[in-house]
Amino acid sequence: MSLAIDIRRLRFRYGGGPWVLDIPELTLDQGTRAFLFGPSGSGKTTLLGVLSGVLKPDEGEVGVLGHDLASLSSAQRDAFRAEHIGYVFQMFNLIPYLSVLDNIALPARMNAARRARLDGAGVKETAVQLADHLHIGDLLKKRVTELSVGQQQRVAACRALIGAPELIVADEPTSSLDFDRRETFLELLFAECDRAGATLVFVSHDRTLEGMFSRRISLPDINRATV
Repeated sequence: MSLAIDIRRLRFRYGGGPWVLDIPELTLDQGTRAFLFGPSGSGKTTLLGVLSGVLKPDEGEVGVLGHDLASLSSAQRDAFRAEHIGYVFQMFNLIPYLSVLDNIALPARMNAARRARLDGAGVKETAVQLADHLHIGDLLKKRVTELSVGQQQRVAACRALIGAPELIVADEPTSSLDFDRRETFLELLFAECDRAGATLVFVSHDRTLEGMFSRRISLPDINRATV
């Protein structure tokens, strides 16, 4: 099986400060559902930034979907992320003046490669289908500011999934939900990742969720940096 993530000798720090990440090795097979956990301040969000190409490591190799992000320029990393990675932010980062439909459709409208992976379906049609799968199909005309936290969470997941990116990265998106709603959301997210054949890296400090994942990674166990 091919590797979705292949990290070797990764080291990262902000400016001239102490090392935040010092990870000798981390690999994930394609299609894995990975649960990455650790206490606040252990470097979870920083690692996601490196994996998604937002941050460039000071040392090492960051293999993502067969590309070494550490060797790419900032513009090349931005282009790679737009084409291949769906990101679900902790605070969702939805655009408040857009409708639910337009928030979901945005990545495919802005990236030709993601549009090309819609298998002949239109962007709107695909956005509607994703919304139906995540049970928000009746909210498409609403502005996201009118939605509950749980509904906004599903909009963010649909936006990350449109255009079938090969890697989905989720940064504590369930932190505002109770346990039952978290489980329901994860089941829907898993179904959509399976449908697209995507690898999922899900970060949380809430270890009650880890049993739902096929791979569990303790960041303090693999990160030699003191943060």
